[in-house]
Amino acid sequence: MEEAIVSNNPIPFLRMGSGEPLVLLHGFSSCKEAWFKQFKLAKQFDLIIPDLRGHGNNRTLEGISIENFAKDVLSLLNFLNIESAHICGYSMGGIVAQEIYRQAPEKCKSLVFACTTHYFSNDLGGIIRQLYKVQSFIVPPFMRKILAVRSCFFSWSMKNVGHIEKCLKPNMKVMYKAIDAIVGVDNRSLLPKITVPTLVIGARYDSIIPVIIPMCMKKQIPNSELVILNKAGHLAKVEMAKEFNQALLNFFSKHLMTSVVN
Repeated sequence: MEEAIVSNNPIPFLRMGSGEPLVLLHGFSSCKEAWFKQFKLAKQFDLIIPDLRGHGNNRTLEGISIENFAKDVLSLLNFLNIESAHICGYSMGGIVAQEIYRQAPEKCKSLVFACTTHYFSNDLGGIIRQLYKVQSFIVPPFMRKILAVRSCFFSWSMKNVGHIEKCLKPNMKVMYKAIDAIVGVDNRSLLPKITVPTLVIGARYDSIIPVIIPMCMKKQIPNSELVILNKAGHLAKVEMAKEFNQALLNFFSKHLMTSVVN
């Protein structure tokens, strides 16, 4: 693990591989290690995988917002002297990727929005916040893992319980702040303005981001591409990692100036 000090805020990140830079942005209550099934992409790309504020090893607990998440990633790219990169965001990370494009479209060679949304109503956010609060007080830790597996995977197995432990590192105080950061996101006017190559990925059995949402996003983003993973829930990048990675490689092979070797 490496660490960049940007505006007095340490940003922990993983960096591996070589090739064109590809930034992987994790989701809500997750961490950089959640991309473990995508580490093999380092054979083709210079992978840059940060922990967002308050997540994983990132100890910055103030200023948790989508805007600041995006600013931190852009500061990290500047720290690494990277002029532009492919930006892939998963779930909440996909919202951050949209905000990165809003703030600095010149930094984005291409975009991948995976199992994410472009719009999060205030009413829905309030309900989710209350559910997390009740769960944190009533449900014991092991049962919370079981519930997470049930909501994040299409298939049930104890192996997926282990995967949840790798993918989710919840900090309840941060989770409430992160929910507040997501609530009210409305990028409906942004999507039609995206001009870089864009891939939208959805999962047929995603109970958190229903598949209709990525389908709507694809319609709103000019010349975008859509891939639906048919046997996966919200954590499709783990549950159908081979297919998810291949979707990325197929997309990038069309749009990279340099070749991508499968």
